[in-house]
Amino acid sequence: MYMTTPHLPAWWRETTLGEVCDIIGDGLHWTPKYSNNGEYFFINGNNIINGNIEIKQDTKKVDRIEFDKYKKDLNGNTILLSINGTIGNLAKYKDEKCILGKSAAYLNIKNSNNRDFIYYLMLDSKFQYNIVKNANGSTIKNVGLTQLRNYNFQIPPLSEQQAIASLLSSFDNKIEILREQNKTLETLGQTIFQEWFGKYSVDEPESLPDGWRVYQLSELVETINWYSYKWNELVEQSNHALVTLKSFDRNWWFQTRGFKPFIWTPKVTQEVKIGDLVVAHTDLTQDAEVLGNPAFIFDDSGFEKMYITMDLVKVLPINSNITSAFLYYLMKSKEFKGHCVWYSNWTTVLHLSKRAIPEYEIILPEDLSKLKDLSNLLEETTLKISYNNYQIQSLSTSRDTLLPKLMSGEVRVGF
Repeated sequence: MYMTTPHLPAWWRETTLGEVCDIIGDGLHWTPKYSNNGEYFFINGNNIINGNIEIKQDTKKVDRIEFDKYKKDLNGNTILLSINGTIGNLAKYKDEKCILGKSAAYLNIKNSNNRDFIYYLMLDSKFQYNIVKNANGSTIKNVGLTQLRNYNFQIPPLSEQQAIASLLSSFDNKIEILREQNKTLETLGQTIFQEWFGKYSVDEPESLPDGWRVYQLSELVETINWYSYKWNELVEQSNHALVTLKSFDRNWWFQTRGFKPFIWTPKVTQEVKIGDLVVAHTDLTQDAEVLGNPAFIFDDSGFEKMYITMDLVKVLPINSNITSAFLYYLMKSKEFKGHCVWYSNWTTVLHLSKRAIPEYEIILPEDLSKLKDLSNLLEETTLKISYNNYQIQSLSTSRDTLLPKLMSGEVRVGF
């Protein structure tokens, strides 16, 4: 139960992050000795995502010697914060085996305060705005540890901290369950697809089963090219948004932070809606981490219309027996990824050839109606992921609406 109050309660006291923490520090300012066989991860700010540490394909490892040499006192009262690049991302430390890089700060909260309450205080827009506004650096912004220590705020007694944290955690626990469900569903979809098609190679035509043949994707899909926008079309607010390369994270997930509000009306074919399949046609990383990656538009972030930019291509199935979900799992294979890398230009910014998707080859039955049941099964899996994402968005919105009111004392819990 919670209630609203017109003013900050008188018993809340003013303090700073430096006063509620035993220590505020950051990670290594130099590169440790990596080890492919290491069991400890080298974590930077870009590994701090959605309240957790996420291990990516390119996350480096170190051995026990390097870990013992550079480990920090991370414990159950530790909050991790990205202070460089993706400034403001937070994670609750959960006993992961890791050492930190310089773009990750750690805050060890004193036992006299509630770690989760401080986490939500830092998740609040007031704190997020403050650290971004006061970050230093001309090219790459960086948050200084002194800036963190001096951040001041009002804090309630421990019992009220615990009540607030418990309420907000109930939202995040549900969100985490849904995210884990999505990961499980995604893995299931990939496993099903590989079981059917992973055993055949277009380089070994003699291994084709009877009644199967090599298809080019041009026989199965239509590709819609991008809209090339002008900078003066970008605005602060609009009902229309461009879906950009930033909508693809390095873990293959779609994210709405890549949306850019703009004013214009591209071709109708360049519009995308929830459930549409798009492929990254450009990559700013020289490791081709994003190039050729497929993603579903799972969220419109409140925009009425969305359009693809020059970095993306929309892919539509043209055979009724094949769904977008079938194509999605096809394009998540290592074979398709390797094909796209081969078809890129390898300049400073990687670009995928327009021929890459149409010319990709795959072995399928000559009678494509045999794929219908499998294709529909994969579609059901994708729809479940989409519904989970809708619930995640709804829960996140509710949490984010309640958060500043709880942190300001406007809404109080347990009283």
